[in-house]
Amino acid sequence: MKLNLDGAVAVITGAASGMGAELAVRMAAKGSRLALVDRDAAGLDGVSRRIAALHRAPLTTHVADLADRAAIAALPDAVLAAHGKVTVLVSNAGVALAGPFDDYGPDDFEWLMDINFWAGIRLTTAFLPHLKRAPAAQIAYTSSVFGIVGVPGNVAYCASKFAIRGFAEAVRQELAGTSVGITVIHPGGVNTAIARSARVARGTDAAAAAEGLVQFEKLLRTPADKAAAAILDGIERRRNRVLIGADARVLDWIQRLLPVGHAKLVARQASGMSSSLAAQLTRARP
Repeated sequence: MKLNLDGAVAVITGAASGMGAELAVRMAAKGSRLALVDRDAAGLDGVSRRIAALHRAPLTTHVADLADRAAIAALPDAVLAAHGKVTVLVSNAGVALAGPFDDYGPDDFEWLMDINFWAGIRLTTAFLPHLKRAPAAQIAYTSSVFGIVGVPGNVAYCASKFAIRGFAEAVRQELAGTSVGITVIHPGGVNTAIARSARVARGTDAAAAAEGLVQFEKLLRTPADKAAAAILDGIERRRNRVLIGADARVLDWIQRLLPVGHAKLVARQASGMSSSLAAQLTRARP
């Protein structure tokens, strides 16, 4: 049964740009009320103005650092005060870390996991009681194609995306028979700012890593609005999993076909995604 988004209240994190912003615009067009969450106040304001110019969807913006437990814990009260209910939670905010694992500083891994993994857990804890009150509700988590295959130069990112996928799939089983469904999103190379805004590991040369990320960014070919359309369709149809982009579908197929032997093939081919970035980051090491 499709989820009726007309009149639904959707909480979207990472809504100031990229897939989150595009998803907000598309959900507004469906008649959803929106609670947009991001640490980028100016970006949220821009998305809000864009939506207001196109639609009459009621929306609120919530400036919050998702590494802050208290900020997440305060969100449900703010959203309920403004909208009265919650129907959809999209845990979409994410960050990237460039550099080999040996170059990580003492807090690099923790910084990324706080946002890519722990924020999703804390958001679920905060909003699940309210989502259960809805006749039908959906939670969507943004994993990645790197939550299906592991690649060099992205150890922390892969760990976080495998982790959120595992959490979501297990929680889905526990919620079977309730009103709440779970969608896991696996984007391939989507054209967003995540590569440009990636943190460089403490031991990796920043200039060389930046050049590597520029080259990697050229492989991000799927437009953010196209990715958002796929995510919206997955939420509306209450699908368990959404693969975004031909690269994601190919890598998923390779991993299924060669569950052990796919690693070498992924490193060599995989649309150049892992090999190109890994080569740049290896050269970036002092």
